[in-house]
Amino acid sequence: MYVDDILITGSNRIEVDHIKSHLDKCFGIKDLGTLHYFLGIEVSHLPEGIVLSQKKFTHDLLQIIDISGMKPVATPLPINCKLTAEDGASIPDPTLYKILMGKLNFLSNTRPDLSFAVQTLSQFMQDPKTTHLQALLHTLRYIKGTAGQGLLLKASDQLSLTAFLDSDWGSCPSSRRSVTGYAIMLVSSLISWKSKKQCTVSESSSEAEYRATSQAASEVTWLVRLLEELGVHSLKPATLHCDNQSTIHIGRNPVFHERTKHIEIDCHFTRDKVLEGMLQLSYLPTNDQLADILTKILPSSQHKHLSTKLGMVLTYPHSSLRGGVEPCFPPRHLAQLGIHLCIYKDDWSVTNLLAFE
Repeated sequence: MYVDDILITGSNRIEVDHIKSHLDKCFGIKDLGTLHYFLGIEVSHLPEGIVLSQKKFTHDLLQIIDISGMKPVATPLPINCKLTAEDGASIPDPTLYKILMGKLNFLSNTRPDLSFAVQTLSQFMQDPKTTHLQALLHTLRYIKGTAGQGLLLKASDQLSLTAFLDSDWGSCPSSRRSVTGYAIMLVSSLISWKSKKQCTVSESSSEAEYRATSQAASEVTWLVRLLEELGVHSLKPATLHCDNQSTIHIGRNPVFHERTKHIEIDCHFTRDKVLEGMLQLSYLPTNDQLADILTKILPSSQHKHLSTKLGMVLTYPHSSLRGGVEPCFPPRHLAQLGIHLCIYKDDWSVTNLLAFE
């Protein structure tokens, strides 16, 4: 439920109709039929399952800056891009940067391939520099070439949880903190993912990977409990795929405790869940590690390969939409940056299952 809009789903049509009838008697509702559009997220119904996308939102985003003359690129950020807070000169008005980052953050709800770029560029919102804006324009050029992509959620009668986790040790050039990335699949459908810089500096790649494992283990534990409350059982043990052998040994073998005393106690949460039978750790070669796309910028071929594995597909069917855009204020010009701006305000009227009158 969001304010006066609500989605109802279930496998028993009679019960769904009963709930709608009860709500109508209590409040008065309008039945808008099958879900197609909700809070800026479009839902396309395909034989393979449903696709979540934000095509209209992406179109509106690309209207903010005129990049029609720029060619699309194959990756969200340039290869080996290392940004710091001191790079370049400060932007006179950071409003544009902040608006774009806010919209990119929302767009990443259906675009896991943007997660690493968004978490990287979000670190400079307080004082963005010209180099940060150039990297942001590179991200927009990538979005321009992949504007029709969405996340495919496939139907399946045999449910299982699988997690892929990775870390990029000491990748931040300023703080030398590592980046955690994990992707959690329900069968072959991506349902949870994260790309985030770790809170502390890790002394080894194994420690950085172990911290990533702990975060993924916490998310899997929460998802197992949530799905059990929804009546989905037999999900244990969930498999965590890791490409670091030392991390797997630490998670399985308490004898390694002497070597890992400096790691916070909460990181040993993973080991406890392995002993409980909630999780099992499995080695996976780096080339097949889906979470790799959440920790670094990859070559275009590998980026495209992992995006496909995560369920990113090109959506052709057009959803039924309600809403539009209206100019919020006249176009602004930043001559010193050579950028023409036109900021729009989204009309958040939505088409969904029910709307309270």
